[in-house]
Amino acid sequence: MKPEGAVRGTFLKGRQMGLIVQKFGGSSLADPACLRRVAARVLETRRAGHDVVVVVSAMGDTTDALIELAHQVNSSPSDREMDMLMSTGEQVSVAVLSMALHVMGVEAVSLTGAQAGIRTDAAHRKAKILRVNPARIRRHLREGRIVIVAGFQGLTPLDDIATLGRGGSDTTAVALAAALRAERCQIFTDVEGVYSADPRVVPDARKLKEIAYDEMLELASLGARVLMSRSVEFAKKYGVRIEVLSSFVKAPGTLVKEEVADMEDIIVRGISADQDQVKLTIGHVPDRPGMAARIFRELAAANINIDMIVQNTSEQGITDISFTIHRDDQPRAREVLEKAARSLKVRHVNVDQDIAKVSVVGVGMRGHSGVAYRVFHALAENNINILMIATSEIKISVVVRKKLADKAMRVLHETFSLHKAPRRPAVKKGARNARKKS
Repeated sequence: MKPEGAVRGTFLKGRQMGLIVQKFGGSSLADPACLRRVAARVLETRRAGHDVVVVVSAMGDTTDALIELAHQVNSSPSDREMDMLMSTGEQVSVAVLSMALHVMGVEAVSLTGAQAGIRTDAAHRKAKILRVNPARIRRHLREGRIVIVAGFQGLTPLDDIATLGRGGSDTTAVALAAALRAERCQIFTDVEGVYSADPRVVPDARKLKEIAYDEMLELASLGARVLMSRSVEFAKKYGVRIEVLSSFVKAPGTLVKEEVADMEDIIVRGISADQDQVKLTIGHVPDRPGMAARIFRELAAANINIDMIVQNTSEQGITDISFTIHRDDQPRAREVLEKAARSLKVRHVNVDQDIAKVSVVGVGMRGHSGVAYRVFHALAENNINILMIATSEIKISVVVRKKLADKAMRVLHETFSLHKAPRRPAVKKGARNARKKS
């Protein structure tokens, strides 16, 4: 996707000063009172001198209700028809929010994803944005209107409606901010920002003032539900600054931004847990070159994303391969694997749904040793057994039993003292200047 030109105003480092993209989630639009509150928030931004593009999700639990409706008439509906159905939720939201703004005397116009110029690939229910042509949005902004865009959707090369997956409205908002070169993309949710852990699980979790793209990307992909991971990928790629705010409370939020040197002084930024994972184990796999490739080729062809992978030590030319996926992909993955098992002469496919993935994330982990030891030691001291391990430069993930996930989060949050405000090490003026030059 290539960002396209701006609407009007001056530019600062490629950004259009004065244009703000705001996204409101389903809980922010749950009922008419919420809609009026959102309309007032948008109008306040407009009166502060900004052009405004608003991206909305479906109201409340509309998407869940639509999915339930589909399964009441067809236990296995096609992905194309599901996209046609689910996209209607956002279309209701854009229309009624536009109406709420009209009552306030504001010129506003509602657009579907297709009308907003969003083009996707053909992967229904998991589509990726290929490009954005915001010409129509720019025209409405020039004419003085607030533009309300349906999130979560776009148009495929065959002109079918496709949806972007759960949380896809975040991606819509960031993609539009990139295409319009907006000053900022504000994501309004039911929390006041990004926290060091889920405050519903860890009561002393602390709201973060800022977080690096890489840290937020890891947390989002590892179970933190504040932002969709693909929206953070977009933001990092195109330099879109995201501000996570509450739609219910007027308070400073969390800025998601490019990494700066001082961020590495903080070893761990946050803890996340993903309880929507399942583990599949393919047993009795012949241990010879190409077997793993054949198995995962079939899963890739079915558009199934693989997370953690472990292959056991080979015994007598036979091994087991275990991997984790999102629970929504389990039925399709099992079908694919059982079909592949017959041709590959694999003995069995087991599914373990009683797992959760707990992760420790921080860009400061790159330059500090002993983090893995502290994670493993803390869990062992609290009798939490580790089933699988995965690491990167800035994260350590462990798979544990689901009932122990909340305890593991609290233990690790305490281990790294994340409830306390970070104390950056003192740096002498000369050393700080040297760091900046380097």
